[in-house]
Amino acid sequence: MADRIEKSVHIQAPVEVVWRMVTEPSQVVRWFADEIDLQATPGYEGSMTFRPESGGTMRVPLRVESVEAPSRFTYRWNHPDGTAATASNSMLVEFTLTPEDGGTRLRVVETGHDGLGWPQDQQDAYADEHNDGWSHHLARIEQLFARRSADAAS
Repeated sequence: MADRIEKSVHIQAPVEVVWRMVTEPSQVVRWFADEIDLQATPGYEGSMTFRPESGGTMRVPLRVESVEAPSRFTYRWNHPDGTAATASNSMLVEFTLTPEDGGTRLRVVETGHDGLGWPQDQQDAYADEHNDGWSHHLARIEQLFARRSADAAS
């Protein structure tokens, strides 16, 4: 299984608008997490809460690593609650935003699951779940902007 999960989508919106969608809590809840405690400030420790359709609640701690507005935003997540996020206990999520064809190429790369000492089947399951998850969530953000374009055209 690959040691990285990488997905991208082209969004018909300026980089600055897409930047807000990945860094501002009021926007992130529209396409990704159900609740979020986030500030786009390096070192900020927050969390995301997900409520899957299958039921339950999952709270995921995160730590913002880097902020290079409006082109790059990274955080570590999925580390044990109450511990500091490090390369040996968490995954790194990197969003890269690039102007492209009158819109923005949004790329997300998640790495680190291969360095946690997990058995191969657990790494594979994580990679499969997150490959599907990122595809789903990027489709949601793409749909939000497609609706905006359709509304503006009517």
